[in-house]
Amino acid sequence: MPTESNPVPAGVERILLDERALRARIAELGERISRDYAGKKPVLIGILKGSVVFLADLMRALSLDCSVDFMSVSSYEAADSTGVVRVNLDLKASAAGKDLIVVEDIVDTGLTLHYLLDNLKTRGPKSLEVCALLDKPECRRIPVKAKYVGFSIANDFVVGYGLDFDERYRNLPYVAVLKKDATNHGK
Repeated sequence: MPTESNPVPAGVERILLDERALRARIAELGERISRDYAGKKPVLIGILKGSVVFLADLMRALSLDCSVDFMSVSSYEAADSTGVVRVNLDLKASAAGKDLIVVEDIVDTGLTLHYLLDNLKTRGPKSLEVCALLDKPECRRIPVKAKYVGFSIANDFVVGYGLDFDERYRNLPYVAVLKKDATNHGK
């Protein structure tokens, strides 16, 4: 929680999900995934950079053996989606025959996730699911669905807990709504 020595940053409008809510929900997701994948060794694919904090906490909430790999894809410049998805970093290991769980920070338009899932399906995984910390269903431009969702949220620009705006705010221990004027600088 914010304190005098750790105040809410000036660009933050309000805290949406505090540390307690995040911990509790991630524990629930970890239990569910552990049940669903009992006897299997899923590969958690963290989508960089936003999923790193969530991925670390989710792994610790699992009671099964898993491995981790990373991909980096981008379709955003500042607060705007360009609609063009680029793979900046690909998996190190083969996905063939493996149970894959894509770990995302947030699903909004669905464009990036749709591209990513289509890409991964061509690699012959045994199974492919999505675990997203946040889901903004009202923003969807293309139908995609995460099997595991932490929280469904409104169409606010959120930061913290790995999510950023121009590489700022990732280190906040909570998810917060960014002030509208904070996303309009330079426009």
